[in-house]
Amino acid sequence: MTDVTYASYLALDDILAAQHPASDVHDELLFIVIHQTKELWLKQTIAELQVAKRLVREGALVEAYKGLARVSRIQAVMTLSWDVLATMTPSDYSRFRDVLGSSSGFQSDQFRTVEFMLGLKEAGHLQFQDDRPHARAALEAALNAPSLWDDANAALARAGFALPAEVLERDWSQPYVPGEAVEDAWLDVYRDTHRHWELYQLAEKLVDIDDALATWRHRHVLTVSRIIGGKRGTGGTAGVPYLQSTLAKRCFPELWSLRTRL
Repeated sequence: MTDVTYASYLALDDILAAQHPASDVHDELLFIVIHQTKELWLKQTIAELQVAKRLVREGALVEAYKGLARVSRIQAVMTLSWDVLATMTPSDYSRFRDVLGSSSGFQSDQFRTVEFMLGLKEAGHLQFQDDRPHARAALEAALNAPSLWDDANAALARAGFALPAEVLERDWSQPYVPGEAVEDAWLDVYRDTHRHWELYQLAEKLVDIDDALATWRHRHVLTVSRIIGGKRGTGGTAGVPYLQSTLAKRCFPELWSLRTRL
């Protein structure tokens, strides 16, 4: 039996050979490594969310906490990566930006899969995966499945809280619409945390994830603004204006709105 080495176990030769700068500009390597690393963390995030969603559906809320907490920690690491990218000046980036062509982080199927799994559904993102059938299939599966928020609300209903049928049985591919009945039910959880401790802790783990995602988006806006200013993004995106439009998005909206009523 061949001995397993650090390099062979981690397939380091494959990983370290996966960076292919299209220019001779030093900073392009950093740009590639940052984004490849982000995709690896997104892969881990998806794996954690898959397990957490299954546990929530099975009623094992306490067991789901670990994976959800891990997701928010991964998000924090991803946010810190913007600090590294921000060491690239506008002059540095402009020297190789043209080699990116029509590629854009907007096209990341794994990021959209995470958004879909958390409840931010937008079917239009499927069109950017026509050249990668396996990526499109994974994205479609996430689009058509209940989100983590749907799973959490189903757990709330199983605990005896009255939720309308349109919340528990709907077209999962459609964007979630916040409702007063959902807010009322979660508000009851927050008003009696001792009685509903498991649901309360689940809710706070979800808020941690939403908070971390909002922080990531904010740092993204600042970094892109610092590097390209008001120019359009690659791939035809609007750049900073588009990124700014995403800052108000919340995956678990009623967990935020109920706070005003406590």
